[in-house]
Amino acid sequence: MTTDAPDAWKRWHEQRVAAVSAPHGPLALTATHWIVDHPEGRLPDIAGTWVAEGDGVVLAAVEAHGLTVDGRPFSGEVELSADSGPEAGARVALGEKRLVVLVREGVWGVRVFDPEAETRRAFRGIEATPYDPSWSVPGRFTPYEDTRTVRVGTADGRERGLALAGELAFTVAGKDLTLQVAQQGDGRLWAVFADATSGDTSFRFRFLFPRAPDAEGRTTVDFNRAQLPPCAFADHFVCPFPPPGDRLDVAVEAGERALS
Repeated sequence: MTTDAPDAWKRWHEQRVAAVSAPHGPLALTATHWIVDHPEGRLPDIAGTWVAEGDGVVLAAVEAHGLTVDGRPFSGEVELSADSGPEAGARVALGEKRLVVLVREGVWGVRVFDPEAETRRAFRGIEATPYDPSWSVPGRFTPYEDTRTVRVGTADGRERGLALAGELAFTVAGKDLTLQVAQQGDGRLWAVFADATSGDTSFRFRFLFPRAPDAEGRTTVDFNRAQLPPCAFADHFVCPFPPPGDRLDVAVEAGERALS
């Protein structure tokens, strides 16, 4: 049985729209607070005190604050590690809000996901170009001998390290191109790229997640599934900008382009 690529892409697009508009999806993010910026432990509009200690965050609160931890009313102190699962499953909640603990380069923070966020209410969809087979091409991944970490700007105006695992080579629109890519725990590749449409007919940069390469480094580079980064949906994400060399000199007229 063969998969009809346009139909598969259509299902992918529908799933993307559903995921970003979910009650605790990217559109629901209303704040990211870095604890180091609040040494007294009081985060704006968040009850309790939050203090970074060692390998986690210590939350102290009284029952009147209305917080729950692991689904139960909370009072006292609890040490929290970074939430690793979906935002809807965060340990700490305030009503329907989810308070998600995160860490970036040793700096601890708390994110607020609110289903009543105005960005979620205003969402009308994702503009995406219909499937075009010419934008799905073979690629070959060549890993670096050792992971390379480069410093890149991020959407919140800071600079952070981006760990790169190797280069992905492919030919598209008549040009031989490469992207420096990261590799995720499941083997999938992750590219942060810009192209000649970026900031014009598409968002200023996009993400691409090619499937895990085989033993010979072969994979598929499918720009039909280029997607908007989380910071396209809410201002409080810390998406990395493209690393040096990942600004393609072709117009990638494919994939997700902008919010409707």
